[in-house]
Amino acid sequence: MKVALITGAAGGIGYATVERFAKEGYAIVAMDIVPEEKVADKFASLENTVYVSGNLAKAEDRLNAVETAINKFGVITVLVNVAGVAPRVRADLLEMSEESYDFVMDINLRGTFFLTQLVANQMIRQSKEEGVKGYIANVSSCSAYTSSVNRGEYCMSKAGMSMMTKLFADRLAKDGILVNEICPGIIETGMTEKVKEKYDNLIAGGLVPLNRWGTPEDCANALYTLCSGALGYTTGQSIDVDGGMHIQRL
Repeated sequence: MKVALITGAAGGIGYATVERFAKEGYAIVAMDIVPEEKVADKFASLENTVYVSGNLAKAEDRLNAVETAINKFGVITVLVNVAGVAPRVRADLLEMSEESYDFVMDINLRGTFFLTQLVANQMIRQSKEEGVKGYIANVSSCSAYTSSVNRGEYCMSKAGMSMMTKLFADRLAKDGILVNEICPGIIETGMTEKVKEKYDNLIAGGLVPLNRWGTPEDCANALYTLCSGALGYTTGQSIDVDGGMHIQRL
């Protein structure tokens, strides 16, 4: 049985990813900070799916998610790091608070790093299937390389995640674990609801060559491809899922 541990699973890109992997026959351990009673109906229709409520910033919650996967299914084949937060208040770089910095970094980078460390060590102990012990896919962002001075903590967290992807890819290659990431552009999720008008206008003005918002399903499809075995000679790679927004044009 193939088993995927997916964070940020209660909505947006995370839930679309849960659905995509479930469709392909994976057992799922879905982790999110949302209380279980609020999403029980949402996950009830998915076979072989266990929901774990937990805060990625807390070591005990990260360990609980990993132990749940092992106790329930015996292995972790895939880790998809989707969970991420934006600053609660978009503040100018010169006004950013330490509290906001810590809030974003603790989840987007520190929590994700140490969960990945836990899972990587578990994968190393596992036997290889088709020459691979496991797949790790991270959700970074176009903000890893695009400046937004009113949410600098988010940009720095995603830039850190992109380096984290390369570091784990380098360290785990000899162990048969492939590590890659996607960099979403403007994706229609709860995180972008508050700035929808701004992005509508930017897309209408030609910022995105494909001339539309991205969807969680666009991201989920890319994440599944990275973990499907179809790209067996690819590690440490970043794929832009942004409708072409990264293309520099005159």
